[in-house]
Amino acid sequence: MSASTASAANPATSRLVPYITSRAGEHPDLLLSLRIQRGPDGHLQLGYWDELTEDRDLRGVLWGRCSQTIGADGLPTGRPRWRMVHPSRQRECMQQLRCQVCAHSARTRHGVIFLAGPGEARPQEAVVRTAQPPVCPRHARTAAQQCPHLGGRPTVFLVQSAPLYGVIGTPYQYSNGGLQALSAADDEALPYGHPNLRWHLASQMVRRLRAYTITTLDDLPDP
Repeated sequence: MSASTASAANPATSRLVPYITSRAGEHPDLLLSLRIQRGPDGHLQLGYWDELTEDRDLRGVLWGRCSQTIGADGLPTGRPRWRMVHPSRQRECMQQLRCQVCAHSARTRHGVIFLAGPGEARPQEAVVRTAQPPVCPRHARTAAQQCPHLGGRPTVFLVQSAPLYGVIGTPYQYSNGGLQALSAADDEALPYGHPNLRWHLASQMVRRLRAYTITTLDDLPDP
């Protein structure tokens, strides 16, 4: 994957379109594709009628399917749907610690850069969690300027340890009326291992920032 093409600008706005941004023509799968099945432990859980290995992450959590508009270069195409994140691409970048803008590795010899918007992450708290994939040094400033939730003045974390924490998603229940989606608290993440995850359809992966320093965009070290 080429960094120069992965971050191609949108001709209509001249804004850089992050790799994780949803595009026009990308649609979630239908509720009818879901079913109740027995998991490896024998307990009932949410699943797909034609479930594939890639429908679940490394911890066995089911993920919402969403179509992708991919060009000949293997990269997303189409009008960006700003503020909307594609679940599969978010999962890819978060799981593999890839830059959310260009999809290349975000690892540097000093750590991994995570950006948080106002009120999104509080460094003074004992636990800092984020659903925002990291950024590479090349695109850190661009992401800060163009991402609406960062507001141009993000908290910059230079992270040495960021283990996977859990997922944000939609809970489901099964009743006489069949499967039904339930309302969930906004951006409330369930940790891996939580028993309710068997009834969740994940849409965002979350990491816990465990060892980090707070810095600024101007003070980020060279890669």
